[in-house]
Amino acid sequence: MKKEQISGKYFNRIKAAFILMVMALLCINFPSSATGSSLDDTREQLEAAEEEKKRREEELAAAEATLAQTEANLANLEGVRNSYQGQMEILNTSLQAVADRLAVLESKIALKELEIAQTQAELEAATLAREEQYESMKERIQFLYERSSSVYSEILFSAQSFGEMLNYADYIEQLSEYDRRKLEEYFALEQQIAEQEVALQQEMQELQELREDMVAEQASVNELIRDTANNIAATADQIEDVAAAAAAYEEQCDAAEAAAAAAAAEYEQIKAQYEEELRLSQLAAQSARRDLSQVTFEDNDRYLLANLIYCEAGGEPYEGKVAVGAVVINRVCSSVYPSTITGVIYQYKQFSPVRNGRLALALTDNRATEDCYRAADEAMAGVTNVGNRVYFRTPIPGLEGLRIGNHIFY
Repeated sequence: MKKEQISGKYFNRIKAAFILMVMALLCINFPSSATGSSLDDTREQLEAAEEEKKRREEELAAAEATLAQTEANLANLEGVRNSYQGQMEILNTSLQAVADRLAVLESKIALKELEIAQTQAELEAATLAREEQYESMKERIQFLYERSSSVYSEILFSAQSFGEMLNYADYIEQLSEYDRRKLEEYFALEQQIAEQEVALQQEMQELQELREDMVAEQASVNELIRDTANNIAATADQIEDVAAAAAAYEEQCDAAEAAAAAAAAEYEQIKAQYEEELRLSQLAAQSARRDLSQVTFEDNDRYLLANLIYCEAGGEPYEGKVAVGAVVINRVCSSVYPSTITGVIYQYKQFSPVRNGRLALALTDNRATEDCYRAADEAMAGVTNVGNRVYFRTPIPGLEGLRIGNHIFY
């Protein structure tokens, strides 16, 4: 009875020791508290990297939207090339597009850097996990190796049956298989993450090269902008000269238009005067005429008529001088006009030399030439080469009559 109690106590002690050993083996995950802290830090870095990546993705989407809008604006401006200013607008828009592309690239590079950092953190975590699994496996192997004889003896003696002993052995084998499989998985994951990091680094290199191309394009557009600005500056004086010339030409056009309007008004006035004079001339032709023999000439009439002829036709051929004298005498002989040479010449607003003072000057120093006196004598003797016409003036469009020299008689 006593022997059976001792055997039972011994068996219970062995069984308890085995259970404690198995529990200890199952609880071994990481070799030290420092490694657990490192993994927690890595997880926090991964979470922070994920948030930063999300923010950068939003920035990238905004940059791409801005780029699309800028490129659309650039496409709309491609046809505006009719001036330096249009070219400058296109170049500025091109520069903005390049800057937008650079912003997109910078966002992509920042994202790629985050992905690389995230991948490196994942690789570090996988490496730590693999090292932890390896350390745990080493401890279990070391434990079993150092105490293999006693453990197996305890298993042998504690087993209630042969089947239970096989189960214990199978459990230890499964534990070893689990360690081996986890190590293989960690090695594969570590290899996969390492390959992913290489691919990301390659993509980063490509983005960096693309950024260099964009920077070169930006420098090229800046140079074109400087050249265009220099062209604008070089032609500024010419543009100013052309603008001044255009303004002067516009002033000339305005002056010419005003002069044309004044000339048209004057023409209308002269035409109205001509029509009135023509009416009076026709009236004179229809009215009674005095016979020249009934006209009495004063001593001063020859002197007055010769100087009027000088003022009105001094530069005309002799026939023109005779015609002017004949007009004065025709008026003297008409019942519509005064009956004396003095009355006819000084009638209100009839002869321009009287109005402008030229006749008074001519009379002061007797400027009449010999031809003027001879023409006056012929007119006063009744010679006429204008018939009974009583008006004359310089020609204007629409004025009809007998032309002698530079005068029209009507």
